[in-house]
Amino acid sequence: MKDIHHAPLRSKSFSRRGILVGGSIAGLTGAIGLAGLTARASQASPAAQTGDAEILNNALYYEHQAIWAYQFAATKLSDSDVGRAVLALAKRNMMDHMAHRDALTAAVQSLGAMPVMAESSYDVSSYIQRGEGNLDSDVNIAKLALALETDAAIAYTTEVSKLKTPALITAGATIGSNESAHATAIRAAFVSLGVGIDYVPASFVSADTRMEWVLKV
Repeated sequence: MKDIHHAPLRSKSFSRRGILVGGSIAGLTGAIGLAGLTARASQASPAAQTGDAEILNNALYYEHQAIWAYQFAATKLSDSDVGRAVLALAKRNMMDHMAHRDALTAAVQSLGAMPVMAESSYDVSSYIQRGEGNLDSDVNIAKLALALETDAAIAYTTEVSKLKTPALITAGATIGSNESAHATAIRAAFVSLGVGIDYVPASFVSADTRMEWVLKV
């Protein structure tokens, strides 16, 4: 992966149309399979419901975190062309996270459990300390979003395999693929900015390939 500071720039602003198209693709992906997540969760056997509810609540926690992160970051973006373009993509991604939140909430409730509630704020300092984004510029905010989306995709891949109900595994994997689409859309935004990186830098989104997906400050 090329260092973003040394990659050649082809333009000085994001292609707003390109970002919105990428976001729309991600949103379409996220719409598939969510009905199965809510409608079939209650079909889990009683023995599996408690464990499945815990796993889904863990996923719900991170959906709340993602929504908060996008909302908070939106207040830090500038009114420049880049800032407005990043905001447009953030809104598109956040809509998907809200859909995930609603579906997961309904699924946890159908399993007879209490959905985890959103917190007033979340700690993303570990990302900033590792240089995987920051809140000090439009570009670094986009990098932070990329790291969060990459980790979300990895987490879904890991956690979904622990579910006991096949229907939940399928629907949860659909959400995970949506998180990967978000990461790809953010990387596409950097390509539109003129940064010489690949849209999809690796054949897998996993802990082993994580550093190929994220962009350092």
